[in-house]
Amino acid sequence: MMIRTAARRRAAATAATACALALALTACSGTTKDSAEKDTSNAGNAAEADPSAPLKKDLKLAFLPKQINNPYEKIVDEAGIAAAEEYGGTGKEVGPSDANASSQVSYINTLIQQRQDAILIAANDPNAVCGPLKQAMKKNIKVVAYDSDTAKDCRQVFINQASSEEIGRSLVQHLGEQLGYQGKIAILSATQNATNQNTWIEFMKDELKLPKYKNMRLVKVAYGDDADQKSFQQTQGLLQAYPDLKGIISPTTVGIAAAARYLSDSSYKGKVVLNGLGTPNQMRKYVKDGTVEQFSLWNPEELGYLGSYAAAALASGQITGAEGEKFKAGKLGEYTIGKNGEVILGEPTVFDKKNIDKFDF
Repeated sequence: MMIRTAARRRAAATAATACALALALTACSGTTKDSAEKDTSNAGNAAEADPSAPLKKDLKLAFLPKQINNPYEKIVDEAGIAAAEEYGGTGKEVGPSDANASSQVSYINTLIQQRQDAILIAANDPNAVCGPLKQAMKKNIKVVAYDSDTAKDCRQVFINQASSEEIGRSLVQHLGEQLGYQGKIAILSATQNATNQNTWIEFMKDELKLPKYKNMRLVKVAYGDDADQKSFQQTQGLLQAYPDLKGIISPTTVGIAAAARYLSDSSYKGKVVLNGLGTPNQMRKYVKDGTVEQFSLWNPEELGYLGSYAAAALASGQITGAEGEKFKAGKLGEYTIGKNGEVILGEPTVFDKKNIDKFDF
């Protein structure tokens, strides 16, 4: 009995020593009440931020877009990968070819096995990706959501293009002005579970409740699943179902381009107003041929660039994702983390014939 007890004591001492050594690099999971509380309340963040810590070299970042062939997200991800090179890191883009709710899960699991320092994700569904993302954070892999958020406890930081309320309300405001605040309108969205799309649409609906929109009526929210052909067909279907439709808002770059392509070759050109979110290079010909008068977007290159620096700041211990923390994002300057870990890039730009040739993305 004494021999067994002594052996157990030696084993316990050895484990304690190993844990103490490991604490220099990472917390021993579940060893104390305090560490458990920090893990629960701060989604796996480090206990304290060190704003003066240098950015670590050789960081490995992985960008996981909604779908790998989305031209808008390709711009975002390539800019983030280029930003990683600025601070001595490396980045890559991986992802599914479809935008289904669970299509990103297997990629997250692979990235965990590869021991990436940070995963940056544009979530197809706010909850479907949570399980593996929480596992990533437990392994000290930092998680940054961009473009389309996850549930708040499944990442440390969310890089938002602009205020969600501003995006949603401004799209209705622009369309209202173009229509003289009269007529039936529809929304052509991406997927039914897309966090950003649904948040914007809620603000659109709230804006439409204001008295000045009393003669405008939202008749349908259609979903093109961020697929070009399906978005094209959904546009056709909307106009067949509502031949007196006056306007369409498409808050997705895939959707607005597909809708513009359909309108440009139809009898509805010049009769149905199309507004929404698109890139200048996608939409230039439709603005110049009169199919579209105006549309909006932020700079997707800056979105990817900011996300990359936020991930590096997290992985380097400069920030934990707590409200009020600040970090420097290279040429974009300093940013402050807001409520629920949100960082806002800035205001969207409205593109029209007057300024579209000034932009190339």
